[in-house]
Amino acid sequence: MSEVGTMTATAMNAGTRTDHDVAGERLFNDLIAQDSRIEPRDWMPADYRRSLTRQISQHAHSEIIGMQPEANWITRAPSLKRKAVLMAKVQDEAGHGLYLYSAAETLGTSRDRMTEDLIAGKARYSSIFNYPVLTWADIGAIGWLVDGAAICNQVPLCRASYGPYGRAMVRICKEESFHQRQGFEILLELANGTPAQRAMAQDAVNRWYAPSLMMFGPPDEDSPNSQKSMEWNIKRFSNDELRSRFVGMMVEQIKVLGLELPDKDVRYDEETGRWHHGPLDWNEFKEVLAGRGPCNAQRMERRREAHEEGAWVREAAAAYAQKQALKHGKAA
Repeated sequence: MSEVGTMTATAMNAGTRTDHDVAGERLFNDLIAQDSRIEPRDWMPADYRRSLTRQISQHAHSEIIGMQPEANWITRAPSLKRKAVLMAKVQDEAGHGLYLYSAAETLGTSRDRMTEDLIAGKARYSSIFNYPVLTWADIGAIGWLVDGAAICNQVPLCRASYGPYGRAMVRICKEESFHQRQGFEILLELANGTPAQRAMAQDAVNRWYAPSLMMFGPPDEDSPNSQKSMEWNIKRFSNDELRSRFVGMMVEQIKVLGLELPDKDVRYDEETGRWHHGPLDWNEFKEVLAGRGPCNAQRMERRREAHEEGAWVREAAAAYAQKQALKHGKAA
């Protein structure tokens, strides 16, 4: 634990600076410069804390909301094996959400507060989960494209400057690799199936390709949080750098599938070493983020219902914890 310790809520809220804060800021800057880890009890700037809370809670919300579209297909999966694999994946997503909420709580915001903010519309989750999942091939496209984009974005986060976040991402990325493989296998089987199955696979890729590229966030020049996040060593690469890497990965993998990327403008620039893609509809991205996507209302309504239906479980768990604390002479 750092000798500097945690910055008090009073100092953060009042914006005052004490000798404690000056020493803490110096240590914080040194740790960032050394590419070392910041831990929960270390001093950190209020903006760093807010930025991390926003990013990690948004990531957690995305994992929980992301369970919905795939869980709907468990009963409709084409075989018992596929049902079991998809069920395991959905369970993984629930676990990822819990890891991330736990990491975010170390920054001083409770899980209840984060959930309340989501339900009240004050917090966001990934826009990708507001698109409809129309066919079984969509489950494959989500695994291959959406989870593939997540891996590309999240592997660098294993080295995030905030310790609890980076450590959570190590386990999450290992499990996401399984998820992408599952999606790729579904598409590969369909692509080598009947003409109707192959067409279904291509249609799913066509619909999920652009939204998966937009998962990395807006272009660098329009991303207000990206640069500061990189200065703090939370992010390691810009949105456009990550998007370029992802396109390069998909170009090679689509060849194995025997399908086509719905993008005639994909090309490799030898001079810059980057992959380029065709134009994306950023107005659509903004509309979905603003809550006007195809499935926004449905996703949030289901999340509210689940939260209300689970109230008795939370109350029972809290009562049990209090009872155990009293039993051991540690009244909560």
